[in-house]
This record gives sequence, structure tokens and C-alpha cells, in this order.
Amino acid sequence: MNHWTLSRDDDGIAWLVFDQAGSGVNTLSDETLAEFGIALTELEAAPPQGLVIRSAKPSGFIAGADVKRFAGMRDPNVAEALIRNAHALLFRLERLPCPSVAAIHGFCLGGGLELALACTCRIATDDARTRLGFPEVRLGIFPGFGGSVRSIDRVGHLAAMNLMLSGRNLSGRAAKKIGLIDDCVPLRQLDVACRQALKNNPARRRPGWLQQAAGWPALRGLVAARMRQQAAAHANPAHYPAPCVLIEHWRRHANTPAALYDSEAREVSRLLTGDTAQNLVRVFLLQEQLKGQGDKHAFTPRRLHVIGAGVMGGDIAAWGVLQGMTVSLQDRSAAQLARAMGRARELFAKKLKSPRLITDALDRLIPDARGDGVAKADVVLEAIIEDVAAKQGLFAQVLPRMKPGALLATNTSSIPLEVLSASLPNPERLVGLHFFNPVAKMPLLEIVRGPRTDPAVVEQALAFARHFNKLPLRVQSSPGFLVNRILMPYLLEAVMLVEEGVAPDAIDRAATDYGMPVGPVELADTVGLDICLSVAGKMAALLKNDVPPSLRKHVDAGHLGRKSGQGYYRWERGRAQRGKDTGYSAEQQDRIMLRLLNEAVACLREGVVTNADELDAGVIFGTGFAPFKGGPMQAIEHAGAAALHQRLLALHEKFGARFQPDSGWDTLTGGKP
Repeated sequence: MNHWTLSRDDDGIAWLVFDQAGSGVNTLSDETLAEFGIALTELEAAPPQGLVIRSAKPSGFIAGADVKRFAGMRDPNVAEALIRNAHALLFRLERLPCPSVAAIHGFCLGGGLELALACTCRIATDDARTRLGFPEVRLGIFPGFGGSVRSIDRVGHLAAMNLMLSGRNLSGRAAKKIGLIDDCVPLRQLDVACRQALKNNPARRRPGWLQQAAGWPALRGLVAARMRQQAAAHANPAHYPAPCVLIEHWRRHANTPAALYDSEAREVSRLLTGDTAQNLVRVFLLQEQLKGQGDKHAFTPRRLHVIGAGVMGGDIAAWGVLQGMTVSLQDRSAAQLARAMGRARELFAKKLKSPRLITDALDRLIPDARGDGVAKADVVLEAIIEDVAAKQGLFAQVLPRMKPGALLATNTSSIPLEVLSASLPNPERLVGLHFFNPVAKMPLLEIVRGPRTDPAVVEQALAFARHFNKLPLRVQSSPGFLVNRILMPYLLEAVMLVEEGVAPDAIDRAATDYGMPVGPVELADTVGLDICLSVAGKMAALLKNDVPPSLRKHVDAGHLGRKSGQGYYRWERGRAQRGKDTGYSAEQQDRIMLRLLNEAVACLREGVVTNADELDAGVIFGTGFAPFKGGPMQAIEHAGAAALHQRLLALHEKFGARFQPDSGWDTLTGGKP
């Protein structure tokens, strides 16, 4: 076998070790499952005293099924055959004539957890890297290798359904608390604990009657209705059907295991081959593709110096500390530095919990009013105001003080690099590292290269992004780059609709009904109307869109959105106070969404990114664009480029130049009008 090793020790214990060849992680693919079946045949023929299943990968136990196998799978019969094969294998594991233990260290997710649940017991390490869960809902499906049955059997109805519906991961200790695993031990004790468990010949754990009460027929309908209500509050069932399908699967068959297994195979197959799951699988693979950018070993930044302690600069600095770096934060304002340190302390407390770890993190975030950290830094990042002269003046000051080989970067959100680097003696050294707000939540990092940026510098920036735990996307220097370029016409059109008297609530619902995570008016308020005004002013000519008067009026009045408590919405405790939703028309929805799609077509034609996949990935991970649609270009393909082009032409005729279809539509429609 290429991926599994089966051996027996002097105590008669069999050790089945998973080490998938040619991969940094273990996944359940057709080949690895077939070899798992070979190992089971040997164990059935000559049963050992006990069986331990473990991983040889330092990264984790099993990451789940091989998601690449699902891409393009449109035949439910093919999907169902794959699932029923996995069912058969795990039934064989469950019915071995000897006790079995899953030894879990690192991630144990999806199909990996389903395999572990088929063992007699599960022992995990208490290491912070150990995480257990069912992330399938994020792919538009639910556990299909028996997980929707065995999880209920092991931990009870409510705990199992919550785990599957949320897609969240649990630590080893949290998993033990709900009964998902039987023991949680230090890594050094894992093998000994497995041996001891087999010696005790453990019985399979069953939840108590209280944990089973939700599955009683008299209560199940009421519990299911409550689950549906909670699921709908988090995701529109019309866009993401998997949670409601899982709930109905459970409601109908909860106390009949054979029916549950059969329903699981049929329902997961149907979901997997549908549009939503196929698009979410594509998004997952795009994410993995971005993660593959950059060689972390080629450049290992340990010290970061950030200039500008505003919200963005301060949050970048704090995030760098969480990634293990020592960060110096420079600003002329002591008050600004103090506010940044306060926000950092809040972030550290939220992420790290432990007082010792929080103190250690604060020790590595150094307020640096004089900029002494420049000389020591591996990366110097400018994050000051969006002003060309100010940025160029700053570069002139810091460049002579930087050590050789250090990375000089700007966090500009809209100014082309060729403009910023024009005054530099060596413009090839400047690269853009464009973060998105909030830094701790937004996964994308645009790596902006100008026409003279050294390719080696770009590679350094890509490596930095991976060390910074961000998804790097290479973009060509142009006004607004990719994400802001595509987002700005969407926001501006929403503001123009407000000026025409359409309620902000109605505009935002038009967007969320389309599938956007948040509406454009709320997004503008969240980003900050001052920032929107600045970017809109720089991009007005490109977008054929004058800056809407109300935007300037709000900024002049100090109504900057969420951060000031007033913008297009009034904000209280971080929440927009909504008025009456008067409804929206199909034309109004087209006006905001087609402006976004038209700009996406323009960016692709201009080569801002290399291909449609990268464009879709950038807009999804940079804006949250409707993941179930697969990104702007995928949405155009699904809706029909010719039909969308015709709707755009009608808007152009009615509203003028800002709706002029980009010439890139000709390629998408094959030149047809």
C-alpha cells in the first residue's frame, strides 16, 4: 500500500498509520479509501487484540474527503455510489471483532471525524492544533460518510445537530466535554492512552436520556422548527439549502439508523451535485489555490515596522503580533498610538484568552514614535493617509534607514504604484500590500505590482502574506486595484438610489436577496464615508461617475458612518438602526449588481488579475461576494452573459455613460448583440 501502513506489535495490537503519499495532509480519496479497504480485509482475516488508527502527518489526523473529487460532479448516481462505498467501509471498521481507537492529533475534520466515530473510542491530544468538526455545511452539503448518524449516536441529538449545522471546530477539551471523544491527553501520552483504552476493552459510548430527548417523536417537530428558524437567521435557505435539508433529514428519520444512513446517501448526493455545492466547492479550491502562492521558506519576516497607527495600521500591527512577529508601530500622535494599543489589547484578549499569552503579545507590540524599528525590520509597511506627497515624503525618509533586503510596502487602497514610486531612486523596490478592514476577519491581501516592481520583491510579498495568514492575490497596479475598483461603482450606485429617494433598507435588501452578505449602503457606512469619498474622488473619471453630492455632504458634516454613529444610517452599539423597508424593483437591483459585474468584466479584460478564477477569488474573499454564486464571473456565466449584456444596454440607454458595457462583454457573448 502507498498510503497506509499496517503493523502489529508484541502485545498483539495492530497499528494502522495513514501517511498519504505526495501530500502534506491526509484526505479520503478514491485511492486512499480503496487501500483502507485492503487493510480492513487483513484485519478481518486475522483480528488483532486491538486496533489503533493514527496519522504520520504532523499537521493532523485526516482533513476530510478529497474535495477535488467533488468538483464538476453533476450526476447524483455517481455521488451516491461514492457515499455508499464509504458507508460500507466504515461499517466494516465499526464491526471489526476487536476494539479500535482513533488516535487524534491536529485536525480531524469532515470525513476524518466520521472515520474516527466508527471506531470504538477516540482519544485526542490537548494541543491547540487539535481541532475536530464537520465543516461540510460550508461546502453546501452535510456529513455523508455516516456522520449524521454516528454523531447523534455518540453525543445526542442537539449537540450533534449543532456541530453539523454550525460547521465550527472544537478543541480536544471541548470535544471531550460533549462526548465526541473519550479522552484528551498530552501528545506525549497519546500512544500510552490508546494502549490503555484497548486493554480496558471499552464499550462504545452512548449519550444519556437527556441528550436523546430532542429526538423523541413528540418533541422532534418543535425542535426542528426552532432549528430551521435559527438556520435561516444565519443563511438564506434559498441560497444555502443544506442546513434545512439536514434538519428535515433528521426530523424524518432521527431514531431509525438504517433510514438515516439511506437518507444521508440520497440527500447529500443531491446537494453535492447542485449549483450551490458545486460553486462552494469551487470557492474552496480557489482558496487552496491562493494558499499555494508564495514560498514561505524563501522569505521569513520576523520583524515588521508599521508607519501609521490609525485603525488600519494599528490593526495590521496587532495581527502581525498574533502571527508571531515582533512589530514596531510608528505614529507622530501619542494619542493615536495609545488607541491602537488599546484595540490590540482587546484583540489579544479575544484571541488568546490566557493572561500569559496576552502579556507576551503586548511585549512584542512596540510603540515607536521615533521610528527606531525601521532599521531592524524585515518589512516596512506604510499605512498613512491617502495622499501622494505625504507617502512619497515618508518613503524618502525611511528608505535610507532600511536594511538591505528588507521589503518596502504601501497599504494604499487606490493610488497606482507607478505614481507613488516615481520619486524613489529604486522604484523596483516598492510593492503594495493592500489589506481589508477589519484586518482580523478579512482573509484577502492584494499583492500590488507596478510596472517596475522587481519580481523578486513580489515573491517576498507573497511569502509575507502566507506568514501573515492571509490569502495573497497578485494584482496589477491600477486605480483601485481589483477589489475597490469593482466595489466602488456598486457603492456609488446605491448612494445615487438613496439620493433618488429609495430607502437604504430597500437597497440593502436588494443586494442581500441577490446573495451579498451585507448591503452596499450599510457597507459604505461600515467602511467609512470619508474613505468612500476619497476613493470615489480618485476613481470618478475611470468609472464615469461624478461623486454623489450626499456623500460629500455627510463627510463635511462629520457623519462618517459607523465610526461616528451617523451616516446613511444611525448607528447604536455597532448596529445600523433600520427604518421602513419600502421594497425594491428589479431595475434597482440590476442597477447596483450590474455595475459591479460590468466592472469585473473590465478588470478581467484589462488584466488586473490573470484569469477569471483569480478575479472570482479576489472578490469573494475581499468583499464576501455571494459565495454560493461562485464569484462575479461564475455568476455571469450561470445567468447568461448575453441576457445580462442586454439588461446593461437598457440601463445605459436610460441612465447614461456609467452603465456603458465594457468591451469585455463581446468576448463573453461571442460578439453577439
